[in-house]
Amino acid sequence: MATDTRTPFEEQSAARSVRPQVRPRTEGWKQATGTDGRPLLQFASPKRGKPPVHLADMTVAEREAKVKELGLPGFRAKQLATHYFTHYTSDPAKMTDLPAAQREELVAGMLPPLLTETRRLETDKGDTIKFLWKLHDGALVESVLMRYPGRITLCVSSQAGCGMNCPFCATGQAGLTRNMSTAEIIEQIVRANEAIAAGELGGDPRKGGQDRVDAERVTNIVFMGMGEPLANYKRVMDAVRVMTAPQPNGLGMSARGITISTVGLVPAILKLAEEDIPVTFALSLHAPDDELRDELIPVNSKWKVDEAIDAAHNYYVKTGRRVSIEYALIKDMNDHAWRADLLAEKLNKRGKGWVHVNPIPLNPTPGSVWTSSEEHVQDEFVRRLNAAGIPTTLRDTRGKEIDGACGQLAAAD
Repeated sequence: MATDTRTPFEEQSAARSVRPQVRPRTEGWKQATGTDGRPLLQFASPKRGKPPVHLADMTVAEREAKVKELGLPGFRAKQLATHYFTHYTSDPAKMTDLPAAQREELVAGMLPPLLTETRRLETDKGDTIKFLWKLHDGALVESVLMRYPGRITLCVSSQAGCGMNCPFCATGQAGLTRNMSTAEIIEQIVRANEAIAAGELGGDPRKGGQDRVDAERVTNIVFMGMGEPLANYKRVMDAVRVMTAPQPNGLGMSARGITISTVGLVPAILKLAEEDIPVTFALSLHAPDDELRDELIPVNSKWKVDEAIDAAHNYYVKTGRRVSIEYALIKDMNDHAWRADLLAEKLNKRGKGWVHVNPIPLNPTPGSVWTSSEEHVQDEFVRRLNAAGIPTTLRDTRGKEIDGACGQLAAAD
């Protein structure tokens, strides 16, 4: 009786031939390349005029010193911080505990305007809002506010544009305009909280918000808006510290409700693991093999799949916090069953219980190579990972109809 004596490599090759392999390519735009012909990566922020210094950029001591420079006692800094971080306002008319004669000057010096809302799009139910913000220099960024059962999540931007040049992501098409300041990142949250307090986020308030009985506000932050957060490392981490600082000196949020996502900047991942701030870490992997990921995620040319996974595992070892692997499922490109098996093999090689996989159905575009997997293929991908002992949950994406879902943020005015 004949037996199948194929090697694992031959079995994988046979599996690859069952379904076609679509290669990544740009559609409707030209990808910037360097002199070597490879996709251009921008790690340094272009030189542009800096945004005005804001209370959220300063330490508590710096706030008090600045207030004294403006001719008022240092305790006024705490009053300003209370208005901003607790009442979510920069309106001097609402700050009646400040001296009327100096109120306008104090607010102008400490809470200068950072974001101008130029457009707002909402889903029919109103439980998802996409904000388009104009920065002081005309740069455009977006953030997305979403109500879920038991929580309210804000997807924030950390850069205007993005320098990672991934061919499937709308944000990266125009390259990197500049890094955002700490206060510009924080202002997105404050403005979202202001909108929530005004009753502008639809849905059932009983199904979203905080467990406590106080006013609703943003409970979860995901750095999955515009930009590569770890390419703007210092300002992002300063913003996280302001988010987690107790009110009124900061927003009083839980670090565990903050997710920082990266395409795989390995040195920065290792640095993040040493911060002693228990944020959730997410690696946007999207392919377990270097052959495809080199094309899909250009930064893979600097740090390969195994290096990125090693750095993610190190984050778990250092912090005890389970890591998320983000994986956009793209029809006939990265959704093959053998890739699910390879991903499981690589993750299990580093141990059990350290990781969770979030497959994300890509937002479909008719006639494009960038389209979502067929449902049965998607289900099989998830089944294989779970069967291999890798906890896997299909991501519930929001905001597709307002171009507010993963990879859709383009900040078009």
